[in-house]
Amino acid sequence: MDIAIACAICLMGGIVAGLIGVGGGIVFVPAMTLVLSKGQVEAEATSLMMIALVSVVGAWRQYGYGNVNMRDAVVIGLLSPVGVLVGVVVANSVPERTLRIGFAMLALYMAWRLLRRVFGNDPHDPAEPGTEPLADPGPDPPKGAGPEPLTGSGPAR
Repeated sequence: MDIAIACAICLMGGIVAGLIGVGGGIVFVPAMTLVLSKGQVEAEATSLMMIALVSVVGAWRQYGYGNVNMRDAVVIGLLSPVGVLVGVVVANSVPERTLRIGFAMLALYMAWRLLRRVFGNDPHDPAEPGTEPLADPGPDPPKGAGPEPLTGSGPAR
């Protein structure tokens, strides 16, 4: 393995992980299979270890910025290993070509969904916070029907 190429892949994967939070697997797995000529299962397994290390650093830095939802992190963190165990068994029992096709299809599907979200065509995407249209409060109440709005000038003392 050319160490310079491996270092470049790791740097790029780490940058992608820090920028968009994908753990770098979206970079690590294809790069290891295409550039470093690793098998799909070996690339996925190596990526899992790399992602574990990258995730610790990324989560620690994001926690410092106040961006980590601890409740969600704990729930997902406790349930994900079950999925990983199942995934590892499946990955080791299906042909490598099937894994590559599945990975490519997942990558294409996610890219399609992200593009729909970016261009505002995704009906499943909730509006980003702060971009929702303001609700119409309805007609103004008749004068004297309730408390007057605050004007900033209170009673004289």
